[in-house]
Amino acid sequence: MNLTKKTIAAFVSPAIPLSALGLPLLVYLPPFYAEEMGLGLSLVGTIFMITRFWDVFTDPVLGILSDKVTTPLGRRRHWIILSVPILMICVYKVFMPEAPITGNYLLFWMLLLYVGWTLLSISHMSWGAELSSDYYERSRIQGWREFALVFGMLAVLILPTILEQTGGVDTGNKVAAMGWFTIVLLPITVAIAVCNVQERPVTPPPQLGLLKSTSLLLKNKLLMRVLLANLMVGLAPGITGSIYIFFVTYAMDLGQWSSLMLLLYFIASFCGIPFWMRLSYSLEKHRTFGVAKIYGCIIIATILLVEPGNLWLYALVNILFGIESGAGAFLLRSIMADVTDHDNLESGTQRTGLYYSLLTMTNKVGSALGVGMVYPILDLIGFVPGGTNTPAAIEALKYIFICVPIPISLIAAIAIWNFPLDSARQQELRRLLAERDSVLSSE
Repeated sequence: MNLTKKTIAAFVSPAIPLSALGLPLLVYLPPFYAEEMGLGLSLVGTIFMITRFWDVFTDPVLGILSDKVTTPLGRRRHWIILSVPILMICVYKVFMPEAPITGNYLLFWMLLLYVGWTLLSISHMSWGAELSSDYYERSRIQGWREFALVFGMLAVLILPTILEQTGGVDTGNKVAAMGWFTIVLLPITVAIAVCNVQERPVTPPPQLGLLKSTSLLLKNKLLMRVLLANLMVGLAPGITGSIYIFFVTYAMDLGQWSSLMLLLYFIASFCGIPFWMRLSYSLEKHRTFGVAKIYGCIIIATILLVEPGNLWLYALVNILFGIESGAGAFLLRSIMADVTDHDNLESGTQRTGLYYSLLTMTNKVGSALGVGMVYPILDLIGFVPGGTNTPAAIEALKYIFICVPIPISLIAAIAIWNFPLDSARQQELRRLLAERDSVLSSE
């Protein structure tokens, strides 16, 4: 049975503040702490990498807990509620720091912030995967969730864009405005979702031993392919996102338009999602993912043809590139829901939380590697944020932004291109699961 638009809208609403938090963490906060707070590129890159690798431990642990702990609210909603006060406090501390601050201050609050982030994101994605067992309905749910994510990015980007164009406002005020946006919206949207959307009942799972559980994970080739693609999907924007402000400012000579360009990018992403959703209905999800990644590689390469200072041409290429950005994440989340069906049949238990914790973990590791590698490289090539840079340093920045993500995206496309779990196989899995559950319920 298809979910109503009202139900889906209520369910996806927490994705708005979640993405409004995630965008500044990737794009605005690293340069803010490196330059405005004076911590330097290498230290900030290292801290952001450490905090994301922290999720290698916390994501699977919290994912397993979300599968095992059941309350009157279900398996997911209580974790989402718990994440709200943690995130509100941490956002205040990270987005509105009182100078002077140390690296230890940033490290502590970022570690705690990502605990709250993990509680919300894993529980919300797992909840969404369990709302429907239909192959195409899952794409619809995840597509609408991606709509909400991109909408959150658009909404939070309006703030620095307006402040940027009015002039006289420093980066600290832009970051603080984005932080307040998240703090205000988070409890409201979580309340809407929790109060209006029910969880589907799940049969109490049998207990798997650690060895058997781990063995099933490692043998799941479908899972490994999705995780490899997801690692690449995190790594490519981890590189481009963390140096986006520098690239637009120094390589494209359009610094005063940086927030507007980012806003146009996400508007294009928002508008592109319905196209990728419809394409996935005819091409299947895995082939649509591959087409999107190849298209993105072609478009980003054309930036090499754009001369610095050419606002209109860069805006056009930026928009065309943005169309692709919404495809990868929601398609992989939908594919992962199908992979959990495969695991359910193999293991006899529904481990959605664990599987989505691995999905978020690999994405965060990719993002961490991106910022952790690229900032020390900028130091190495002599790039100075806010200072005078040589033509060679700016040229190197340009080629890092454009050329490095291309092979990364192609690896993601190759990993998923011939993915064997298509709509026919997923329907067969659902039939086998229904037969198994029918036998168990009659015993």
